[in-house]
Amino acid sequence: MNTEKQIQLATRGLFITQIFSTLGFAIIYSTLVLFATSKLDVSPIVANSLMGSFAAFNYGLHLLGGYMSGRFISNRHLFIVGQILQLIACIIISQCTFVTLIIGLAAFLTGSGLNVTCINNMVTQLFESEDVRREKAFLWNYSGMNIGFFLGFLVSGFFQINKNYSMLFLLGSVGNIVAILTIGYFWKVLADRDTYLTDKTQTVQKKLLWRAYTGVLLLFIALNLFLRHPDLSNYLMMAVGIVMWLITLYLASTRQEQNQRSRMFAFFVLTIGSFIFWSLYQLAPMGLTLFIQHNVNLHYMGFIVSPQWAQNINSVIIIIGGPIMALLLQTLRDKCNVNISNPVLFSISLILIGLGFVVLPIGIHYADPITGLSNFNWVVLSYVLQSLAELCISPIGYAMVGRLIPRKLQSLMMGVWMMTSGIAAIMSSYIS
Repeated sequence: MNTEKQIQLATRGLFITQIFSTLGFAIIYSTLVLFATSKLDVSPIVANSLMGSFAAFNYGLHLLGGYMSGRFISNRHLFIVGQILQLIACIIISQCTFVTLIIGLAAFLTGSGLNVTCINNMVTQLFESEDVRREKAFLWNYSGMNIGFFLGFLVSGFFQINKNYSMLFLLGSVGNIVAILTIGYFWKVLADRDTYLTDKTQTVQKKLLWRAYTGVLLLFIALNLFLRHPDLSNYLMMAVGIVMWLITLYLASTRQEQNQRSRMFAFFVLTIGSFIFWSLYQLAPMGLTLFIQHNVNLHYMGFIVSPQWAQNINSVIIIIGGPIMALLLQTLRDKCNVNISNPVLFSISLILIGLGFVVLPIGIHYADPITGLSNFNWVVLSYVLQSLAELCISPIGYAMVGRLIPRKLQSLMMGVWMMTSGIAAIMSSYIS
């Protein structure tokens, strides 16, 4: 069992790590469609399809990361490997050709796809299954991640205005270096706990480690091929997603204890709800970004707004709202004896994101009759509602895995939970 001091030290280390590890991802996530269309002369349809594949593989590979981490390689070790791959990827993408873009995205996805589950697992393993502090830790961790998004979106906008994409991607690699150094500093308190790997001898652990390295290499090669055919990749990812949902149902139905069966079935239902949410939410880097660039008046309060900066509305609300929501839920639980359940929070998130997209056609209806451009205030309102919706589902969902899933299945089900966001991204690319 971790001591209170170890928990505090580890959560601080992971909070700092989240800030810098997400910087490169935020840059690519917010810039890929604009970079492909304006710098590489790729059509919007192909750019959206490539962005859909990027998001789908990124989130879908969290499933593989969840399977590998703690089974073939420790969470902290796989996280370091992923950060090194992302660092190399940013340098490759900075060469600004379509060929280097594909190679760089393959390397980046190999890293980010595998290691994001690791950091969530490192948070999860700090607490016992019924420890309510896990929810607070995930909300703080989620705020740290969005600080990284804020910084990434901010610098992306500045460099995108000047079309200096090469320097932008090189800057993304700096965050990976800081994240690697941070994990190294907090290495001892982030050790794996009660995983498949911890029960094995050192000889077995070394053999499993080499299998993990081989798997990483094969994954990089496969992604190089898949990203050259994004439509085929999207169909493949959707098929894998459906299979994993069916496996989740099978695992739930075969639990011997009634309590575990009920919890895992609840997890499945909430996973389907999250698919609906993320299908709308992930329009932001695709169709919504192109809509803002071409159909919205970007002169706002005396400034010219870059399309990426609109996503910082989301980041600011998450950064501020995460700790506030953690405090609010704790206060309601401790002082008012009110415990808002996960299904209620998920329902609120679906209502809010629905409203967030309802306001956009209203803004189109009241667009300037001469220019045909919508007022940027409608975009602001949409992002505010989407961000509040995200607070009610995303960090709560991570904490939910630790609460509903048996410890031996937590890594796999964390991967399923995050993979669902990837399947939703494919739906977003079609909607875009």
